[in-house]
Amino acid sequence: MKKIILFFCVSTTIFISAQNINGRFSSSLYTLQRFNSEISSENYLRAYEMLNLNLNYGKVSVRSYMNFETDVMTKMESDPRLRFYNLYLEARDLLNVATIKLGRQPIINSVAGGIYDGASLTLKHNKFKLNAYAGGSVPAYQEFKLIENFEDNLIFGGKLTTTVIPNVQLGIGYVNKNFQPKKYTALREDSLFNTIETIIENKSNQYQFITGDLNFIQKDLVSIYTRADYDINFKQLSKFEFDARTDAVEKWSLNLYYNYRQPKIRYNSIFAVFDYGNTHEIELGADYKINKLITVSGKFGNVQYKTENSQRIGFGFNTNYGSLTYRKTLGYAGELDAVSLYSAYTLFEGFFTPSVGVSYTSYKLSADSETNSLTTLLVGANVRPFRVLSFDLQGQYMDNKIYKNDLRVFFKLNYWFNLNL
Repeated sequence: MKKIILFFCVSTTIFISAQNINGRFSSSLYTLQRFNSEISSENYLRAYEMLNLNLNYGKVSVRSYMNFETDVMTKMESDPRLRFYNLYLEARDLLNVATIKLGRQPIINSVAGGIYDGASLTLKHNKFKLNAYAGGSVPAYQEFKLIENFEDNLIFGGKLTTTVIPNVQLGIGYVNKNFQPKKYTALREDSLFNTIETIIENKSNQYQFITGDLNFIQKDLVSIYTRADYDINFKQLSKFEFDARTDAVEKWSLNLYYNYRQPKIRYNSIFAVFDYGNTHEIELGADYKINKLITVSGKFGNVQYKTENSQRIGFGFNTNYGSLTYRKTLGYAGELDAVSLYSAYTLFEGFFTPSVGVSYTSYKLSADSETNSLTTLLVGANVRPFRVLSFDLQGQYMDNKIYKNDLRVFFKLNYWFNLNL
């Protein structure tokens, strides 16, 4: 608590002497009806208030991102709830080399992405960049407090990237993320086969990975991205990803994607003893630009499981007025046919943008299963009377065997602000 008070003292000082205040405020209303039985139901009107606020003084800023949610009509057990996604102090370009962040902040990592409470340091020099971070996982629902047993929920790591090779960015990193599962009670038998209540308390489970990535870009010719994650605890390759795209042929764009992935199992987890399989996924895609207004695209993918495989096919048209797409899957992942149409067009120099979307899906879990269908419809509009203010209104309709004639309404207000003091 003392650290939080100190943080707010520093933040208040910056607020009073801030040179610039900017951010975005968003207010949303979402209405729905939930049936408790065939004859009774309750109406809900969910309200969401989001604030992204930045206080800037020279090279120092306080950055925050928070969300408040509740129900106007029918109170839920969790209402009201305030979530703090970001709240950190940032000092940039210190000595033209370092950037420091302290507080609740995002971490961008394929293994341990999300947010954490802690500190990060970024050093830049010539064509090298080093980022290091340390802290702890945040509590459930992003509450404004430190997680219990902070020492059992630590996260730390770093990444070094360089662009010393022309057109190439290389990176190597390390991440260590710990989890402390909550203890719980369960009924177990003692040595005399009497049923007793026992406290189940697991050890802290951990992810520990070395990661590497390579990004090669030759403008107007080819781009290649590849990365690998190595699991230190299980001593095996966890994931390998390859994505290549070329625009070398006039009007054509060709894409090749490959992904090898093992299920991500926490260390000391009971799931590590199960017989699980890896997946190999490959996808080929192509885009053809007919003219300035229309592009046609197609993709084919295959996923190889331990003993089974599944395929997916996609085909569509993209225009300045909207898109028309068809998707099909078959094999082990189930059978699905889906067609969707979406259109949006801006009128009166951005003042009014109507939109409409409709889709129909037919699906079943296997070739011998029952076929189900799903129909969805979206109708909406965006109104922007000023550059900093916009309103969104959308109606959402869905119909299948679970949600019969489900109709919902969504409204959102956005306000951007930027004040120099």
